[in-house]
This record gives sequence, C-alpha cells and structure tokens, in this order.
Amino acid sequence: MATVTTDQTILLVDQDRDFLDWATRHLDAKGVQVLRCDNGENALKITQKTDIDLVVADIQIQPFDGLELLSRLRANNSNAVVVLTAGFPSTTQVIEATRRGARDVLRKESLPFELRPVVESALQSSEQRKQADDTIPSLPAVDGPVKMIGISRPLQEVFKIVGRVAQSDAPVLVTGESGTGKELVAHAVHEYSPRRKSEMVAINCGAIPDNLLESELFGHEKGAFTGAFAKRAGRFEQADGGTLFLDEIGDMPASVQVKLLRVLQEGSFSRVGGNETLSSDVRIVAATNKDLAAEVSEGNFREDLYYRLNVVEINLPPLRDRPEDIPLLAEFFLQRLAQKQGMARMRLSGEAVEALQKHHWPGNVRELENTIARACALSTSDLLLPEDMPFARSPFSEHQKVSTALENLLSVAPQTDRGLLDWVGHQLARQVFEKTDSDPKESARRLGITHADLRALLGSGD
Repeated sequence: MATVTTDQTILLVDQDRDFLDWATRHLDAKGVQVLRCDNGENALKITQKTDIDLVVADIQIQPFDGLELLSRLRANNSNAVVVLTAGFPSTTQVIEATRRGARDVLRKESLPFELRPVVESALQSSEQRKQADDTIPSLPAVDGPVKMIGISRPLQEVFKIVGRVAQSDAPVLVTGESGTGKELVAHAVHEYSPRRKSEMVAINCGAIPDNLLESELFGHEKGAFTGAFAKRAGRFEQADGGTLFLDEIGDMPASVQVKLLRVLQEGSFSRVGGNETLSSDVRIVAATNKDLAAEVSEGNFREDLYYRLNVVEINLPPLRDRPEDIPLLAEFFLQRLAQKQGMARMRLSGEAVEALQKHHWPGNVRELENTIARACALSTSDLLLPEDMPFARSPFSEHQKVSTALENLLSVAPQTDRGLLDWVGHQLARQVFEKTDSDPKESARRLGITHADLRALLGSGD
C-alpha cells in the first residue's frame, strides 16, 4: 500500500481470524497502524480510546451487525471513515449502509483487488478531513434583510449602487445572466428603501401567457373575459406604497409594453374591462438576462419604455468573474442546508474549493447552490472532495465556444491578422446557424450576440 504522509490507524472488525491475518498483511505500510478485533462492542471501546481514521467491518459481526456499529460510531461523533464488507451484500444493506454514512460496501470475494485502493482513498479522505478546518473561510456578516454574499470588487460595487439608489424612487433595471441573483438585488433595493414597510410584489413577465399578463398587472373587472367571475386587483394595486418587481421584463409582449409605458408616464391605469381610472404609488424594479439595448435595436423592445425603466442600471457579474466569492457562497449554502435538515454541517476540502473555482458556472450562483445540495445528498462522508462535486453536464454554450476559440487564436495569431479571426468567427456562427435550421433569432440567442453581430459574422467569410 502507498505510504501516507502522516501516521494513520485502521481498525479491522471481523469474526474470521484468517481474514484478519490476511487483511493485516495486505494493508501493512509505512505510517499505517492496523488494529483488529472480532466484535462490535470491542470495536466501539477501541474507537473511544484511540483516534481511528478508518474502520473496515464485516456486516455480519456480533453482538450487533456492522450497520449498527456504523450508527453507533456516528452517534458517538466518531469521524472515522467506515467501509463495510459482506459475502453477498443485499440491496437493502447497500442502500442502508450508504444512507447511514458508509463510504463503501465491498464484496469479500473482490477484496484482493478492491480493498487496498478503497482503503488508500479512504485514508486520504480522512487526512483531508483533518486539514479541512483550516480551509473554511470566515463568512461575512449576513444578518441584514437580504442574504447577499460576496467580497469581490465587482459585487462590492453592486452593493454600493444598491445603497445609493435605495433611498430614491428612481426605476432600477437589474441586468445579468440567469442565476446571478437579480431578484436578491431587487429585494435589497426594496428592503433598504423607505418603502420597506410596504410589500414588494413580484411578477415574472415571461412565465404568464400574453393574454393574461395585462390582467395580472392591472387587474380586471367581473366579466371582462371568459373566466373573469369576479373583480380582481392587479399587481400595481397590490404594490401600492411598495415596490413592483418586473422579472424577465425582456419577455414582455409588445401589446403590454405599450400599456406599461402609459402607466409609467401618466401614473394611472384602468383594470381590464373597466372604465375607472386608478393610480398606484409604486417603485419599479425590473430585471432581465437579455441585452435590452440590443432588443431595442432589433425592434423587440420599445425604446421609450427602455429609457423609462433604465434610469439606474445594476449589472450583476457572472460567478466565473468573481471566483473569490465561490468559497463563501459554498460555505453559506452548506450552513443553510445543515440548519434546514437538522444535520451536522459538511465541509469542503481545499481541493474541492479549487475545483469549484475552476468550474465555468454557466448557471451561476443557482448552479453552485444546486451543486452543493447534490454533493451533500450523495456524499458518503462529511468532507466533500473534488470527486463529490456533481457538476451539471450541460453543453458548453456556443457563445463560450466562439469566445474561447477566438481567445486561443489571438494568443497564437498576429494582432493584425483580422482575416483569419473573421474566418473562424464565420465558421463557428455558420455551424450554429445550421443547427438552428437557419433561425436567426435562435442562433443569436445561443451565441449570446445581437442579430446585427450574427449577420456580420455570417457575412465575414464571403
């Protein structure tokens, strides 16, 4: 067995003395001490007197089985990694052992081939666990009304803008990729404003059918349309005195854009099917993951509405541009999961933190939160290692492929060789265009560029 860097102790628990003799010889290595016993009670006594790094126990031991030994070790706050063995472990035994925190369940006939690598991996995990406390970053104070975590300069600039704009009633447009936390920023603007005693009402403009969005915003009178059995107040009325958050504003249909613009200009509106003129004192905060300026140039969004909404823009940086925030966010999610599920907080190894920081995070903070949750659900230890990180197998976006290809080309091609760069951009854009059946809107969306840029790329190879 490979030599370990620090002295570590393995406890073998099995009623078969021949197996204990074989396993002791098989696992003999410099820096490793192997202890042994033949029942569960003695195993517990040993773990209470000795710092054990790894327990390898047969499931069929007496007077209680290996599963019960595992549970008692965890109840005694033992940090030992546990590997169980059995002649033919049943499905129930494997599932139950994993649920209780066993690192692995091995068939005895496979031990000559599997025991040593499993033990080496387990000892490495134990060693990393001992060092993990030194890698846990100190979380900044998160006792404010909105839990926004980050120490990076880009995010600190966002905090500063929120602090300045919160005191006014100026409309705010929050921009950024999906999953960056735009709704959190909207909540922060509201909670730090004089309107915080009133409600912040949110509506997702992209999740409601076009024919219902107007009614959701402005309300409707009884009988205004099929299914309108009673008068109903809209979001503008509900948010009176507070903040109205218009999420995914870039997906608002043109017909509703016109009516929203009128409300912003005149401060009044009517319910659908009604003649009464109503007014509502609301502060507008809108959010989008689209480039609204590009949408305006393409004719998909009203220019006058864009300028009404974009009085103050807060742009949230993607997670990949602020890697120093990733360990803090990961620790915050670990703490929240532990509190929510009433369990001990899991820890990140230094290598796991490095793996998180190297990931591209196309789904941003939302993807990081889901990754941490999946890792906690599937890990067999309280220490998360790089191999425990279940990164989503989402395809690398075409926009990232274009950017990466051009960046790599720039590193080897002369700055003046624009013809070669244009040719590469043309080839990549053409591939996306063909994959989308020549749909320019979908092609531009996948590439993350405007229609004008797409036309330029497609024409650059001619």
